[in-house]
Amino acid sequence: MSEHFAGRIVRHTDFASKHVDSRHIEVWVPPDQGTKPLPVLYMQDGQNLFHGQDSFAGVTWGVAETLTRLIEEESLPAAIVVGIWNTRRRIPEYMPQRPLDDWADPSILNRFSKTYGGKPSSDAYLKFMVEELKPFIDREYQTRPGADSTWLMGSSMGGLISLYAACEHPSVFSAACCLSTSWTVGGRVMIRYLERTLPSPATHKLYFDYGSEAQIARYERLQQAANRVLSRGGYRREKNWMTRRFPGAAHDEAAWRARLDVPLRFLLESDHSAD
Repeated sequence: MSEHFAGRIVRHTDFASKHVDSRHIEVWVPPDQGTKPLPVLYMQDGQNLFHGQDSFAGVTWGVAETLTRLIEEESLPAAIVVGIWNTRRRIPEYMPQRPLDDWADPSILNRFSKTYGGKPSSDAYLKFMVEELKPFIDREYQTRPGADSTWLMGSSMGGLISLYAACEHPSVFSAACCLSTSWTVGGRVMIRYLERTLPSPATHKLYFDYGSEAQIARYERLQQAANRVLSRGGYRREKNWMTRRFPGAAHDEAAWRARLDVPLRFLLESDHSAD
């Protein structure tokens, strides 16, 4: 049974693509939008966002509920949410491709392919998002299509692909919120990629968090390395960059649901175009 939420959800079943496998797309439109254009938040692992019967382990992120509360109780601006369902190729689609392609040691790419059932295909996934999905959403819904009103969010590997999308397409996406980012999959190659490809802090915002992740010691070292890259790149904490640690929080939907209000505030509180 679907959870109760305000607003409406539209499911676009088996959304077709020239670049990747078809998948469901679900769009949450907040109540009382009228004709006012709104920013759009694109979220990965879309089946985990709204409906318990579709989500992993029956637990959702409670996205509609949390946004409704922030809008009604804290008077934060509204946003449309686009939930992009994953497929059986989730990890190859979500693994940033260029960092592995550019790495000098081919054994890293071979090891990834052997472990996860194929080479990364995230560049095709980004083409799907940028060339097919976003134009469709901007046609069908009352959106503000500019990069300053187009954001990304995901957890685990979904955090990694959200970060990659912001780096590869900085003129399309201006913010990425990465919960429990899978640094231990991306590893050193992702840190080196960030050193070369970090988007401008003048136009972009980045959020990271983590709880009690697997391989926590290595995870924290990699997150701290990413923090140093952001600091050297001109990002400023609590302004256009946030990294949060949630001690004891698990790596699962219930944990991400419990702290979802933090990255949502990070996005919405700076949405000065809302008025």
